[in-house]
Amino acid sequence: MFMACKYGGKPGMSELRDGIGRFLDYMAVERGVSPNTLAAYRNDLGQLADYLETAEGFGDGLGAGWGRVDEGVMTRYALRLHELGYSDTTRARKVASSRSLFGFLLDEGLIAADPSVNISTPRVGRSLPDTLSVEEVDALIDAAAADGSAEGPRNRAMLELLYASGLRVTELVSLNMDDIDMEQGTLRCLGKGSKERIIPVHPAALAMISEYIETARPSGKNGRQGGKRALFMNRSGTHLTRQGFWVILKAAAKRAGIAKKITPHTLRHSFATHLLEGGASLRNVQELLGHASITTTQVYTHLTSEHVRNEYDSAHPRAR
Repeated sequence: MFMACKYGGKPGMSELRDGIGRFLDYMAVERGVSPNTLAAYRNDLGQLADYLETAEGFGDGLGAGWGRVDEGVMTRYALRLHELGYSDTTRARKVASSRSLFGFLLDEGLIAADPSVNISTPRVGRSLPDTLSVEEVDALIDAAAADGSAEGPRNRAMLELLYASGLRVTELVSLNMDDIDMEQGTLRCLGKGSKERIIPVHPAALAMISEYIETARPSGKNGRQGGKRALFMNRSGTHLTRQGFWVILKAAAKRAGIAKKITPHTLRHSFATHLLEGGASLRNVQELLGHASITTTQVYTHLTSEHVRNEYDSAHPRAR
């Protein structure tokens, strides 16, 4: 049986291990997965890397990269998991872990295609992303400035913009002053794989950003990094970090009395779900989110289908 190796982050490691490390960092910081979930990803993907480094006809370990993984290799990996006697649930999880990794690598522009897309696994149910109701989003944004601190206007503007645009948290904290066009009501965002997209921003979010810039953004500091002026600054006058934003989000959720687990991606999920519930097309939501493939966006159709069912159950005379 091949054993999983933990990612150690040491110089000179193979491209396989480096890719896994980047993915784990993304899942921990941006997606806010639990330590147990992160450990499962580390184990599953370490096991996949072990298999690839010894697979016949694939590579010599250190010379093998994710771009060389094709559908045939992943099919043999799935069969190997079956041969080792793993349960349906475990096999499904391990393949799902690889799919999550390949989706990340694809969005980052590190691979050209997902080699796991056609790999069949046992059907054991699907976990849907958590979302907030419109009322919970309103309470969260209001709570961001409820502590009366000097950073309150900045925090409220960040949460409002995140929900208004569906940005990833890395995209949010990387924004510069010249990325916002107040007159056109748009922002320019550099997403995964260095893909640029222009996103419309509604007036309420623009108003909060304008208030922050005029009243709370440190006037004595330009926030310059690499010649750019940071939009959302920390006390040092540079871009706020992802970790810093996560602290702000958790504090706002606590003040708002929201008990469910919230991560920066929760607002992105809520943005997409609420758009679809309001009648937006899946293709338009895909473009706003910056998804490389529409299959990534299709998970939200399950959420909106559930919403439609709930509306039916509460509104139709025969359903009550």
